[in-house]
Amino acid sequence: MRAKKLALAVCVGALVSGGLTLPLAGTAVAASALKDDFNGDGYRDLVIGTPKANSVTVTFGSASGVSPSRAVTVTQNTSGVPGVSEAEDEFGENVTSGDVNGDGYADLIVGAPGEQVTGKPGGGSITIVWGGANGFRTGAMVLNAPGDADRRFGEGASFVDLDGDAHGNLVVVSENRFWWYADGVPDGPAFGPEFDFLPEGVRLDGVLGGHFSHTQGSDYVLHGTDATGHGWAGYLRGGPGDIGYYFDTLFTSYEDDAVDETQVATGDVDKNGYTDLVLGDPESGKGGHILVWGGNANGLNANGWDPGAYNQSSPGIPGTDELGDAFGASVAVGDVTGDGYADVAVGAPGETVGTVEEVGTVVLIKGGYDVLGSGTAWHQGTPGVPGTPEPGDRFGSAVRLKDINKNGRADLAIAANGEDISINGSAAGGTAADMGAVWVLRGTTTGPTTSYATSFNATDFGLGGTAVRFGTLLR
Repeated sequence: MRAKKLALAVCVGALVSGGLTLPLAGTAVAASALKDDFNGDGYRDLVIGTPKANSVTVTFGSASGVSPSRAVTVTQNTSGVPGVSEAEDEFGENVTSGDVNGDGYADLIVGAPGEQVTGKPGGGSITIVWGGANGFRTGAMVLNAPGDADRRFGEGASFVDLDGDAHGNLVVVSENRFWWYADGVPDGPAFGPEFDFLPEGVRLDGVLGGHFSHTQGSDYVLHGTDATGHGWAGYLRGGPGDIGYYFDTLFTSYEDDAVDETQVATGDVDKNGYTDLVLGDPESGKGGHILVWGGNANGLNANGWDPGAYNQSSPGIPGTDELGDAFGASVAVGDVTGDGYADVAVGAPGETVGTVEEVGTVVLIKGGYDVLGSGTAWHQGTPGVPGTPEPGDRFGSAVRLKDINKNGRADLAIAANGEDISINGSAAGGTAADMGAVWVLRGTTTGPTTSYATSFNATDFGLGGTAVRFGTLLR
């Protein structure tokens, strides 16, 4: 299948200026051009999406890592950000970043697929908050669905070079459509394929780009559910000046659950110069597994090569493949040891620790040539990891690997979206259930270390309410 670009509708973003005042994150001397460095200080920043609280929290990287004292939480009630925060908006359902306006600072791109928009019955929006020397600068931009037939515009987004011209393009998916914009700021028409390449009945939940093949432009993996409601992922191959050469279904699950943003990740696991795809299938078999497609000159799924499959019964991977573990509920890819091979972090939030159920665990599996290597596991009962194993914590509900202290090794961020938080200093006191928390373990030449491990939760950023599940998404 070949799909060329065709302007179907003009979707011009609303520019908002004035009033966006966010706390300083340290003044940068020059922009770094990293795709997730919002203040240009040369450190990658960790982003935490909490759609139940309609919020996105940015913790700024530094030599000492991240901390609530160096952070900003953005909502639609933040001065200068378009819109009003409403219960069903799902602001923060997906988050990506990139230097959209070409000023050298990464910009924050936030999906709110539940947003109700006048004249757009399917709803949904994308908000772009501009990065700057003090974290974020005044002004933001909002995009709404280009077509009236779109449902839940903003389910997913990616900012990469789509057509191989060395300039980034914003790609946005709704539940039922794939859209992209011309280079840079998306203030012109949105483009869509000249015919619908998606299999009938597919409902998209997200999109991510990568150089999975030798084409100049980026390829894309789309994911969600198929017509029967089973988890699904497809592969759209890119090309110069063109959205793609063909489309192919990569994966269909036997289970009735969408493949969501936490279950897909990319990186060069085998160090061959091509992006590899890791996909978690947490309901497969007893306790779930992950699948790894190797990128190569001909792209994913080329030459009939099947993906590698790994579970907790695979050699070198700690644990036991048990019913309900949900191994693969979250995945992340990054080079923790600095050896040039990207490693794979896998969350199993349903894992029982001792006799305590659904505590959750995270396994880091070493990258390497041809196959993944041995693994190491962490949970809240691991010495040096803050916290206590409790039923329903779901440690590992989301994971992320990125070098936030600039030591050349990826740090491991872990969310437990079921973590209960003690509320002190209030009249009510007590415990707030399912508030959620995030941990960060530093990367070293031998893997993540619990030395200097840090953790923070929803209340550290002023997020209230009940069951907000802070850390639903890590970017």
